[in-house]
Formats: sequence, C-alpha cells, structure tokens
Amino acid sequence: MTIKEAQEVVDKWIKEYGVRYFSELTNMACLTEEVGELARVIARTYGDQSFKKGEKPNLGEEMADVLWVLICLANQTGIDLTEELQKSIDKKTQRDSERHKNNPKLKDHNDSKLKE
Repeated sequence: MTIKEAQEVVDKWIKEYGVRYFSELTNMACLTEEVGELARVIARTYGDQSFKKGEKPNLGEEMADVLWVLICLANQTGIDLTEELQKSIDKKTQRDSERHKNNPKLKDHNDSKLKE
C-alpha cells in the first residue's frame, strides 16, 4: 500500500465507520497518546523496563496506531504525505549528505555494533 493509498483507505474508513474526523486538536492529543504507548513498548522491549503482567510486545500495532492518527491529521488538513515525505527526504539529503558519514560518534557506534 502506498502512502497515498493509505490516506485514501483511512478517509474511506472514517466516512464509512467513524462518522467524521475528530477535531484536529483531539487528533493531536490522540497522536500524543499513541506515541506514548509506542514509547512504553519500546522502553519495555529495548530499555530497562519489563512488561507488566498482561502487557505484550505489540510494537507493530503501536506504530500502526501512530501512523493512523498521523494520516487522519494529514487528511483533515489537506496534506499530501507522499509529497511532504519526498520534500523531507530531499531536504535531509541536501543538508546531511556528508554530515552523518563524517560524524565520529556514529562511526564509533557502528564499529561497536559490528563487534557484537
């Protein structure tokens, strides 16, 4: 599924099952909530915390929930995420084409990962 198709599928779902989009402010609060849930799973999976009884490592589900709400916000504000993502990639490529390659902190990190 392309990003454009995802935006269309979410829009169709909202109109068929969701009645209407929540307000932009409500969706921003929902996005914040979903990012927090994603952070919780990452902290328990890759950090020092452990899962509580009944919790599960549902990383993909939480990422999809973040994407869902982000797509809702894009749809209701008229943003073409495909176009904006391409602009972001172009900007980062132009700005950072050598920056990360020349960052000794990243080189050291990559070298230590290779040793593991």
